[in-house]
Amino acid sequence: MADGKIVSDVALPAHIPESKITPANASHTALFSLSGKTVAITGAGRGLGITLAAAVLEAGGNVACLDILDEPAAAEWAGIQKTAETSGLQLSYRRVDITDEDNLSKILDEVAAEAETVGSQFYGAIACAGIQQKIPAVDYPKSDFERMLSVNVTGTFLTAKHSARIMIKNGVKGSIVMIASMSGDIANRGLTCSAYNTSKAAVQQLCRSVAQEWGQYGIRINTLSPGYIRTAMTDALLATNPDLERIWMAGALLNRLGAPEDFKAPAVFLLSAGSSFMTGADLRVDGGHCASA
Repeated sequence: MADGKIVSDVALPAHIPESKITPANASHTALFSLSGKTVAITGAGRGLGITLAAAVLEAGGNVACLDILDEPAAAEWAGIQKTAETSGLQLSYRRVDITDEDNLSKILDEVAAEAETVGSQFYGAIACAGIQQKIPAVDYPKSDFERMLSVNVTGTFLTAKHSARIMIKNGVKGSIVMIASMSGDIANRGLTCSAYNTSKAAVQQLCRSVAQEWGQYGIRINTLSPGYIRTAMTDALLATNPDLERIWMAGALLNRLGAPEDFKAPAVFLLSAGSSFMTGADLRVDGGHCASA
């Protein structure tokens, strides 16, 4: 340092061009397109999962919906079937228990093979399947706690593991989105959900851990953490617990709870080239709930 100025003895060229080597160096449309790609979505028989399946179709991608249900919800399925048919995209449904590793691996292999037959590539997954339970911690049965972790954590891991295995084998630089929750960051007032909250914090750490391992293959892994979502299940809960709705709305900075459709664009963003430099991260979409005391 001389006369208060920082000096350097390293001679720099007059102009250093910035690197343009990134998938994000594309048109706005291409940044959020999933054309030519196949995405597997667990928990896609109803609710948030089937809504995210619609989002992938609307972004031009093919979708394989996986769920433990024998059949998907009829009305929602009819809607996304119409989208697929109109757009000439592939849409399939398979029943699977995500904690059954052998069967899950077999089905994901089938999805990848089917993708190749239509000139697509198995590009990624959304691990959306999960369960919830509201029981005071001092009364929580050990078997129920273990079941929560088995589905929400181990099932998510197996989905990511076998999706990544296929992408590594095929040399595909894809993307995996794990559905976590703002409950992985906070304890929800008015709710006794210690096992669920623990499982979602574990999913966030799982994401960071596998992102560190699989980045070398060009595979990105991120979590999407919703806030309170207005569904038939939460409506029933709020109807029997009016004080709970007051507590939730006190932290709703946009004066409403979320809807499944609020997570369509964030999920497509995390899957697509628009987030090409994003991995091991959590995208929280909670209507500002975590920003309020």
